[in-house]
Amino acid sequence: MKPPRKLHIKSYGCQMNVYDAQRMVDTLSAEGFVETKSVDDADLVILNTCHIREKASEKVYSELGRLRLAKDDAARQGRDMRIAVAGCVAQAEGEEIIRRAPVVDVVVGPQSYHHLPQLLERASRFGRAIETEFPIEDKFTLLPQPKPNAIRARGISAFVTVQEGCDKFCTFCVVPYTRGTEVSRPVAKIIDDVKQLADNGVREITLIGQNVNAYHGEGPDGRTWPLGKLLHRVAEIAGIARLRYSTSHPSDVDDSLIEAHRDLPALMPFVHLPVQSGSDRILSAMNRKHTVADYRKVIDRFRTTRQDIAFSSDFIVGFPGEREEDFLATLALVTQIGYAAAYSFKYSPRPGTPAAEMRETVSAADMDERLVRLQKLIDSQQSAFNLAAIGTTVDVLFERAARNVGQIVGRTAYLQPAHVMASSDIIGEVRPVRIESLERYSLLGELAASAPGHAVRPASSRMNIGA
Repeated sequence: MKPPRKLHIKSYGCQMNVYDAQRMVDTLSAEGFVETKSVDDADLVILNTCHIREKASEKVYSELGRLRLAKDDAARQGRDMRIAVAGCVAQAEGEEIIRRAPVVDVVVGPQSYHHLPQLLERASRFGRAIETEFPIEDKFTLLPQPKPNAIRARGISAFVTVQEGCDKFCTFCVVPYTRGTEVSRPVAKIIDDVKQLADNGVREITLIGQNVNAYHGEGPDGRTWPLGKLLHRVAEIAGIARLRYSTSHPSDVDDSLIEAHRDLPALMPFVHLPVQSGSDRILSAMNRKHTVADYRKVIDRFRTTRQDIAFSSDFIVGFPGEREEDFLATLALVTQIGYAAAYSFKYSPRPGTPAAEMRETVSAADMDERLVRLQKLIDSQQSAFNLAAIGTTVDVLFERAARNVGQIVGRTAYLQPAHVMASSDIIGEVRPVRIESLERYSLLGELAASAPGHAVRPASSRMNIGA
């Protein structure tokens, strides 16, 4: 019997890439691969790349330079290490990766990783294998189901892809070019995936997609279901204690999604709703298809429906043509909304996108200065949000043992890590925790005697952070 081959995957970027990496493991485990955390003893190394962030490609090439040395060391030991580049950089760069980094054996886009076994075989025979087309077949129907032990090893929270691609064509974004236009999975397939996860100990499901609230999958009744209706169906599955979804576009928040937040106790009151800018002029240049007023109305709809809801967002600083008054409008919006968390980045052009051709660029010095100002405001809001938890009792879903002996850690409804001294027997359970202090971004507390769902802190303590 052959010893198992060892697989090491390094993932960059979004939640979708985390999910894709897990499915690559599932696909290759059927070929005799087992995961290893070490590059040095791996027979196959996969870089699962992201093309969204600044200098994404250069980071990949830098990593490939280090892997070349590891591959040389493996060869001296008599081992044949293979290297694959997957994900959105692979889709965008294609043969350029092979040209710049001959150490790479396989290049595969995010819609084709179910072909990895065949691509590895092709690379063995012909030296290289590249697949960056958008295949006709649905990869989800061809991917093997994860093994029960693999599901349990990944913990009590899991991602499930329900939608891929985007039709919005924001001028700064490569997603429509690397992931394709919007495609939604059938409801029945999603339910099958969630049931299998629940049967193997998963307690929290996050439905993910590049534009998840544009979901429009075929339901068992033959009709098109929106995300809100899908969430209602997933909430019925035994064992699932918490539901989340990410990432949303403000223009696609419909009544069914608002109603799901009203009706489903399992649906967490924490929404990631990217806005990118507080200036209508910049939003138009970004082709975001919404105004600042539109965004505020969506926030108000959520808050009217569920008063304990909180938000995170994404912001781009220094988009071409951004003036000081545009940036001040962004600061004003952040101040008005009040975020529990947010992600902010300096604009960097993505090759092939319309924004990359825009000439009215913002200086590096102005970008740096604006980013510091924005992040200072966001950090102050996040700190206020976290501090407001002290002295209250919140529900925590416990996930794992903490680094400190005797502690376990879980997350609140708002994804705040919470640490308590307790037995690991309650991992996988939702328990009320009395919050006593804050250490950096982590809440510290003790198990409370009250029943879960009681003594949730009032909306006023959460929603005034932007005042």
